[in-house]
Amino acid sequence: QVQLVESGGGLVQAGGSLRLSCAASGGTFNGLVMAWFRQAPGSERKFVAAITRNGHNTDYRDAVQGRFTISRDNAKNTVYLEMNSLKPDDTAVYYCAARTGITVLPTTADYDYWGQGTQVTVSS
Repeated sequence: QVQLVESGGGLVQAGGSLRLSCAASGGTFNGLVMAWFRQAPGSERKFVAAITRNGHNTDYRDAVQGRFTISRDNAKNTVYLEMNSLKPDDTAVYYCAARTGITVLPTTADYDYWGQGTQVTVSS
């Protein structure tokens, strides 16, 4: 059973940056496609970014393209989300997710494992 633990959330002013981390345990990390989702109050959980097992391919939702960067370190069993030029609309709980397989996919139903989430709040 894969366990995921996020960290790095917090309060930041608009225009600022944060780096989220997600540490995985209990599975073969380099066999997992990793992703970040986010959920704002009253909204559904939405795809943010995903990365293939070897880190060579990534995918982003349009709203974060060019501002966020997903990366992974397979030696440390960790995936990261670097968030720059943050906006108040980025305020949400950010969840790390993992799936066995090859392709990056943008829907929650495609992911097998989830972390508990970390709060990101961007003030205007």
